[in-house]
Amino acid sequence: MIVAFHPLGVRQDGAEWIVGRVDSGDFVVVPEEGMRAIRLLQDGLSVDQVRARLLTEAGADLDVADFVADLSEAGLVAEIDGRPVASPPPLRPTFPRLEPRHLRWALHPALHLALLAPICAGIACLIARPAVFPDLQTALWTGHGALVLLSWTVLAWLTTGLHELAHLVTARAAGVPARMSLGTRLQFLVAQTDVSGVWAAPTRVRVTVYLSGIALDLAICGAALTWTYVAGPHPLAAWIILIQLARVAYQLLVFTRTDLYFLLQDLTGCRNLYGDGRAYMLALTRGRRGTLNGLPPRERAAVRCYALLQAAGTLACLALAALVMLPLLGTLIAQAAQHLLHADDPLAMAEALVVLVLVVAPELLWLRTWWRGHGRRVRAWLTSRGWRAWCPWRPRTREEPGRAGSP
Repeated sequence: MIVAFHPLGVRQDGAEWIVGRVDSGDFVVVPEEGMRAIRLLQDGLSVDQVRARLLTEAGADLDVADFVADLSEAGLVAEIDGRPVASPPPLRPTFPRLEPRHLRWALHPALHLALLAPICAGIACLIARPAVFPDLQTALWTGHGALVLLSWTVLAWLTTGLHELAHLVTARAAGVPARMSLGTRLQFLVAQTDVSGVWAAPTRVRVTVYLSGIALDLAICGAALTWTYVAGPHPLAAWIILIQLARVAYQLLVFTRTDLYFLLQDLTGCRNLYGDGRAYMLALTRGRRGTLNGLPPRERAAVRCYALLQAAGTLACLALAALVMLPLLGTLIAQAAQHLLHADDPLAMAEALVVLVLVVAPELLWLRTWWRGHGRRVRAWLTSRGWRAWCPWRPRTREEPGRAGSP
């Protein structure tokens, strides 16, 4: 049996190897013997020849056929004996005409030093004159709340696009076909860039990709602070500073898989910090222990600490949504609807309509995005025994007979 692989990215990680497809973001972790088997298979040896070679070289009797089956399931095998193997398609990148040769500058250390200039200048201006930090009076540049909300929304989305573009450009410079999209993190609607293929890149490149968005945010904020120091307060500069600092503050919520989460995962040497932490907490709530026994010792302490942070942070965010955000949204919607229905002034009605759209549209977009990511699992759960267990009063139909004792 002759095996042909998709183009693979490879990186050594301690005593193991990270192997995967940069074009689709599918990666696996294999031991040294597994990496040797992959290289022999890439050289054209058959499965039986590879097994015999490994037995001769290292005395390891590896079931190469089973190993190849696992690699096929992971989507890394392209053909077996000339027959194509079903595997995930390559990621469709955003802005496909941007090629790595056009963007090598994004990984150059000189650019990183250049971004430090506005950051340091902004810090110096803030220290020299703390009043350059915007106050509420400067930010609320007009008495028309709809215009303030509209300007904030437009500016927030523009700067968010620049943040994600920084991830995309640095990833593309490393040869990774990054893709931008919308996603949800708890109650937050977020823009995200899939850079999974960067796992095979060197440490410096991975860290650059993870931190590129934050670095750009801080550089823009520093430039706005310097602008305020030189030219005086301005509403545009005030909003830029507040929006950029809020975005950087959000990155500290590592339990929602922010940019800093991926940096933390990389620095701790964990492969799936979020998933392992979640599984660990769920097992503890069900009274099961030993769920971390399959992890390397260096990862166990990191997963335990992260799981506690994950649980506490998730509960805090959900409590904030229930106690603050939902009542606030309800109040804004009710007030805007009341003004829209009862206002006599056309300008006031238009302003109420703008507020209503700007408040409701993001929530509808969040619902749509959340359902696209979780709807299939929700439908599967509703048609499974999990729904009947949670809702025992639901009547059974002929298509759903009761099966006592079935697993």
